[in-house]
Amino acid sequence: MTKLRIKRPIHDFRTMGIERINLSKHLTPSVAGLTLFAFFAVTAPLPGMAQVPTFSPLAPTTVNNLPPNLPYTLGAGDRVGVTIFDVPEYSGDYQVLVDGTLNLPVAGSIPVEGLTINAASERISQRYAPFVRRPLVTLTLIDARPLKIAVGGEVNRPGSYNVTLNEGQQFPSVTQVVQLAGGISRSADVRNVQIRRRMNSATRQTYTINLWELLQNSDLAQDVTLRDGDEILIPTTTGIDPLESRQLATASFSPEAVKPIKVAVVGEVVRPGPYTVTAATSGAATADQAGGGGGNNTEPPTVTQAIQVAGGITQSADIRNVEVRRTTRDGSEQLIVVNLWELLQEGDLSEDVILQQGDTIRVPEAETLTASEATKLASASFSAAIINVNVVGEVEKPGTVSIPANAPLNQALLASGGFDNRRARKSSVELIRLQPNGTVKKREIEVDFTADVNDESNPPLRPNDVIIVRRSGLTRVTDTLGTIVSPIGSVFSVFRFFGF
Repeated sequence: MTKLRIKRPIHDFRTMGIERINLSKHLTPSVAGLTLFAFFAVTAPLPGMAQVPTFSPLAPTTVNNLPPNLPYTLGAGDRVGVTIFDVPEYSGDYQVLVDGTLNLPVAGSIPVEGLTINAASERISQRYAPFVRRPLVTLTLIDARPLKIAVGGEVNRPGSYNVTLNEGQQFPSVTQVVQLAGGISRSADVRNVQIRRRMNSATRQTYTINLWELLQNSDLAQDVTLRDGDEILIPTTTGIDPLESRQLATASFSPEAVKPIKVAVVGEVVRPGPYTVTAATSGAATADQAGGGGGNNTEPPTVTQAIQVAGGITQSADIRNVEVRRTTRDGSEQLIVVNLWELLQEGDLSEDVILQQGDTIRVPEAETLTASEATKLASASFSAAIINVNVVGEVEKPGTVSIPANAPLNQALLASGGFDNRRARKSSVELIRLQPNGTVKKREIEVDFTADVNDESNPPLRPNDVIIVRRSGLTRVTDTLGTIVSPIGSVFSVFRFFGF
């Protein structure tokens, strides 16, 4: 078995700023010997401990290296105050020119770009040394130049931004600049936000911050103060957590105003197609097909709202596997599977995924759907509100009737006025349904007005179903006799007309 050796660090007292002490000068030989023995006894590796394996802590899933809080460096556009003690004629306010220099009286052009305030003060003092005895220069920043900062990745308006500092010279933070860029998109990975900072003309350093820590633990250190020339990159997340997505939607660096978004809704909905969806503050949704829509709203649109504006789901929809397809900033496609059944059963709002511009929602067809599930779907807010079915034959008001989605057969019969008590066959009816593949299915259904919704005697209906109520046996005989007798009656009527 391989033995693990534990190596103890060798401390260099010179590097630690501690003066090395010569013990032999201060201890007697016997005491020095005992001291050295004790030292080696402590520092020698222990055989028992060498057999114990050591485990390093698990590596964090997110690299987090915050940039150091470096002092401000001067650049073109800065306005500074130069005060030379006891030499007011050389003092005054000056601006750093486009070439990064200060043009000062007598001293001339002095390069200060990239220097801190203190370093620039020392350089100016050196340049005035030939003209002023022991020059004492004080340099102050009066007006900082506008900062040019680039924002890319998963933000709504990527690009470069010029940020003008306020009167208190407060430099902007990461979240403030992300707000300027329209806020994060729904695919943003806020745990690995990158900041690229120019250290000098030749090198740049990349830092990673975790804005999720800012949201969850109020860690202000993650909201880094930016400098001129900083570049912010918000990467695309590898997986979307619907619950986190809802939390991020309320963050200060999310889009402030919720605007209408254009999405496509396809599959088992009443009116598939492109829609512009607007989520109102009350939670209701409005839309214009293939355009339009507007208003200032505070809640972003969700999957169920998009399905609502597409007319709702059909009776054969599989709401357990609704798909949201999303194209990210880097051109890749994300697939989010939504289980709206959990939303209905458990009230899990995290399943009602927040949408963004360009999303495609696909509602697949269910392989099997029980009558009880169909009834629950009918009461959902994202189901079709009303469907039309046809009731023909021996009912009081034959024709098209409008009923709630997934309403059962008995309800359609009652909506048509019920059976014609004199002519209808009340024991059974015929249900004709057009299948999605274009075929027609016929079923003979035993009627039971006391039955709950079930597939056998009281099935839920679909749009354009046809219910045929046949004549009773007595009615058929009577109608047949009437047809036979009718011509004879016509002959007797003719005889009566001519007086026979």
